[in-house]
Amino acid sequence: MANGAAVVVDANAEAFAARYARLLITAADEHWLAAAVTSLCGYGASVIGCDCEIAVERSLAADETPDGRPGAAVLAFGFRAEALGKAVANRAGQTLLTCPTAAVFDGLPEAKDRAPFGNYLRYFGDGYERRDGNTWTLPVMEGEVSFPATVGVGHGVAGGVLLLCGRDQAEALAAARRAADAVRDLPGVITPFPGGVCRSGSKVGSRYKRLVASTNEAYCPTLKDEVETQLPAGTGCVYEIVVDGVDEAAVRAAMRAALQAAMAGDLLAITAPSYGGKLGKVAIALSELL
Repeated sequence: MANGAAVVVDANAEAFAARYARLLITAADEHWLAAAVTSLCGYGASVIGCDCEIAVERSLAADETPDGRPGAAVLAFGFRAEALGKAVANRAGQTLLTCPTAAVFDGLPEAKDRAPFGNYLRYFGDGYERRDGNTWTLPVMEGEVSFPATVGVGHGVAGGVLLLCGRDQAEALAAARRAADAVRDLPGVITPFPGGVCRSGSKVGSRYKRLVASTNEAYCPTLKDEVETQLPAGTGCVYEIVVDGVDEAAVRAAMRAALQAAMAGDLLAITAPSYGGKLGKVAIALSELL
């Protein structure tokens, strides 16, 4: 169907159920907050090859944080609660434990499902750590640092996908920037790929047995004369927007905002990749987002 300049293909995005944790990160000032969050979220774009999909949900003003300092809410997504808890604890041990002035708090304190967090990190205290309720405090050269013993794990939805098809790279990239910017500060969602945009959309499986995913050749413009392409005529460049959220409603709201922002320019078409139901059971029809 057409709406504005871009054609919105009547396709279904195949999102899937996921588990998520929310961490509240604070620091003495914006410099150290950025250092903590950037390192924590590094190499967290896709569960295909990373331990989790992790990114900033939104910035937090000082009056929104537990310790009255500048902060950020971070969302991390994975398939299983135990593996996700281990992933965020490992990341925190390398980045938040080491970063000057950084502190971390559980963003889901009321969640029934829990995963070990400080219960892992406490061992760095080498016997000098102490526990107070759900908090472990460790001595460090700066003074002391505290971690929640466990963090809450919720049930979310990951993999809400839009494919932005442009006549050339400049057109598609401009639309992708608008889409990613539209999602950036929405509550309950993240776009985990670099800058919120992915250029290497994947499909389930591969001709190489070691790989669980590989390039989605049906949407690669340079292969349109070699494969059964799914691209609209004239497509020269495609970018993917992937949304993870705390629930389906949050993912739909973010996809709607991204769709509307992408359509504001001269984009050729917007669609979603088809996986034949192999990826997930949460079907989000693009026509419902208009």
